[in-house]
Amino acid sequence: MAAGGGDGVVKHILLARFKDEVTPERLDQLIRGYAALVGVVPSMKAFHWGTDVSIENMHQGFTHVFESTFESTEGIKEYIEHPAHVEFANVFLPVLEKALIIDYKPTSVN
Repeated sequence: MAAGGGDGVVKHILLARFKDEVTPERLDQLIRGYAALVGVVPSMKAFHWGTDVSIENMHQGFTHVFESTFESTEGIKEYIEHPAHVEFANVFLPVLEKALIIDYKPTSVN
């Protein structure tokens, strides 16, 4: 199957750097809000997040990574259009200094 097809698991990766004025308490609220979308958006199957721990210093200023798992590329479209995601994005995106989003279909070599 060609990459980007509708069938199979798709990972939605968001690399983020938050604005300096975002407090740890606010950041915790935002992450909890992001994680709560799993229970609201049917096509969103899992959510994980973390902060950069690399010793390579190649993060280009990104400090956080958010990974969401979807059942298909169509599932990501449903997520993007879902009212709960739209509402959350309207709160989340303005506090980002910068962001990079990649959607990919996990594959293995063997």
